[in-house]
Amino acid sequence: MVIETIGAVTLATHDMPRAVRFYLSLGFAIAHGGESASFTSFRAGGDFLNLIAASDEKHWSWWGRIIFHVSDVDALYERALAAGHRPSTAPCDAAWGERYFHLTDPDGHELSFAKLLAEMR
Repeated sequence: MVIETIGAVTLATHDMPRAVRFYLSLGFAIAHGGESASFTSFRAGGDFLNLIAASDEKHWSWWGRIIFHVSDVDALYERALAAGHRPSTAPCDAAWGERYFHLTDPDGHELSFAKLLAEMR
């Protein structure tokens, strides 16, 4: 038996409308829900990124990072800048063989957008 894939990742948000607008601005497409929903799913290739509304009493600290593989790291970086976001890194080539940049969503969840360097050649 092997675990074959992650079907979805669910992140909590204190402000669903703001979070939905953030992910839409990066090019994610809504599969279910939206700004007025308590649960929203975005397509991420064949899988899903979910948002769930959390009460103001619910707090979290740094938990990790989600890595999304994208077709063009530099184009997404430019899209993020054009949308007014402030990535914490500029696109760069990593020793482990990926080109990537990091961006934190409005609720503090760290996101990485990457492409394997071998696929870029």
